[in-house]
Amino acid sequence: MKVALVTGGSRGIGAAAAVELARLGYAVAVNYKSNSEAAESVCNEIRSLGGVAEAFQADISDSRALDRMFSEIHSGLGEISVLVNNAGVAYIGLLQDMSDNEIKSLSDVNLMGAMLVTRRAVPDMLRRHDGVIINIASMWGEVGASCEVVYSACKAGIIGFTKAFSKELGPSGIRVNCVSPGVIDTDMNSELTDETISELCEETPLLRIGTPSDVGKTIAFLASDEASFITGQVISVNGGII
Repeated sequence: MKVALVTGGSRGIGAAAAVELARLGYAVAVNYKSNSEAAESVCNEIRSLGGVAEAFQADISDSRALDRMFSEIHSGLGEISVLVNNAGVAYIGLLQDMSDNEIKSLSDVNLMGAMLVTRRAVPDMLRRHDGVIINIASMWGEVGASCEVVYSACKAGIIGFTKAFSKELGPSGIRVNCVSPGVIDTDMNSELTDETISELCEETPLLRIGTPSDVGKTIAFLASDEASFITGQVISVNGGII
């Protein structure tokens, strides 16, 4: 059974992706940083569907923690065939009000973390000449957002990382793509007021915000053989808002 690793897989888009990948027949490694109960809940949902899943703790910005986690995944499930770089954190506020540590924290997780995880996953893929990497960006990485400057910059970096790495790995049979969600009903957006959500729905041609499942199904498609000739692409799942 092939193995898929989903970082930040304990909730939201990551949890939806984990379930959809399990439906495709992957054994799923659900990464989490601190909420073990939520990660186990996702694993239990997958098991209830007849799938295989295990939770693995690691801060993706910590190389030593990643080495430990990958060793545990190899021992518990096997080598990783699909990597979903989903873990992320947000910050809403003016750039000039952010501390050095706040800027570094966002960058370490949203951009550097994805690169560190990918660097650790790639050797096995290269040896097999097979693998899929799916990076989760954001529509703000495409167009930018006021008061989310660092987050937008990191997600723009994820898009550039995807396009460059797809060219580097393509000759080895490894596909690298990016999913760019719009406004999705996740914990990250839970602080938005009902009025703001209503306004965003009105700005979206499909007149609703997205669900984690909308994004999870897109991730599963990109991981499947049906997407075997797709690489280096940014797939926007945003209801047409941009």
